[in-house]
Amino acid sequence: MKTSSTQSEFDLIRRYFAEMTTSCEGVSLGIGDDAAVLSIPPGMELVVSMDTLVAGIHFFPTVDPFTLGHKALAVNLSDLAAMGAEPAWVTLAITLPEVDESWLEAFSKGFGDLARQYQIALVGGDTTRGPLSITVQAHGLVPSGWALRRDGARVGDEIYVTGTLGDAALYLASIIAADGQQSCVESIRSRLEMPQPRVEAGLTLRRLAGGSIDISDGLLADLGHMLEASGVGGSITLSSLPLSGEVKDWIHLSDDWSPVIAGGDDYELCFTAAPSEKAEIIRLSEKLNLPITCIGTIEKVPGLRVVKPDGTMWSGHDVGFDHFAGAE
Repeated sequence: MKTSSTQSEFDLIRRYFAEMTTSCEGVSLGIGDDAAVLSIPPGMELVVSMDTLVAGIHFFPTVDPFTLGHKALAVNLSDLAAMGAEPAWVTLAITLPEVDESWLEAFSKGFGDLARQYQIALVGGDTTRGPLSITVQAHGLVPSGWALRRDGARVGDEIYVTGTLGDAALYLASIIAADGQQSCVESIRSRLEMPQPRVEAGLTLRRLAGGSIDISDGLLADLGHMLEASGVGGSITLSSLPLSGEVKDWIHLSDDWSPVIAGGDDYELCFTAAPSEKAEIIRLSEKLNLPITCIGTIEKVPGLRVVKPDGTMWSGHDVGFDHFAGAE
């Protein structure tokens, strides 16, 4: 049901987002003033992440608003996880073409359910009229000097990833292709629409990992960013990459690895660790019931080398998602 445009942004906040604005530790002043006032505990540093999701670019305009609300927050929590930060507060700005009550109710529930899971308070934001887009800024806390960074990889480290890779990209490709494959990958739909941020893993990795990054634009692109920031190179083997059954079937039929290495939207963690940490990483994987897989090693020679299952070097050109690739 759509409503008239006479509702103010304050009406929308009170009706759909009030439950997420309850006071919590560190919030001296939340929603209701010109800006929020937040207190950072002694000995902690503030980690801030922001992402914008635009209809037609990051999601289909017809996507379920509940899953969109979840994903809008989850992608930011994934950034905090990669930094080893514990989520604390969040701001939300929505641009809406019109006020649709049923859409807002579903969106706020998806967003709010995940916020409550991590005990996050909504402390500010904005609503305005225009093409549909959502911007979220997430704030996390980490002990001073303990934030994980992209530039922490060292020669001799092993390269790990959490979860499985390629599921979201394969599902998205099946929708775009519209060639009958969508039904056979329906089981991985949630990996695109409702990614699970690896917050718990990131908190433990503060004491185990060297370099860290979340995989949002594809494994090759994001791992490449970490190698460049760290001034090192690396090699990975395609046969070691963790894959779901659906992605394995796709590769078996097509010999196409692009959803796995360049597809994006995985929102898993890619990190490096010294070989001496392997036992602790295995214990972490078992504790969280989360696959954490060693896929390669950090090397001195710059660049990323990819070894195919037959032992030859991969020489493809897929490097991951870039918003402005090809733009004039």
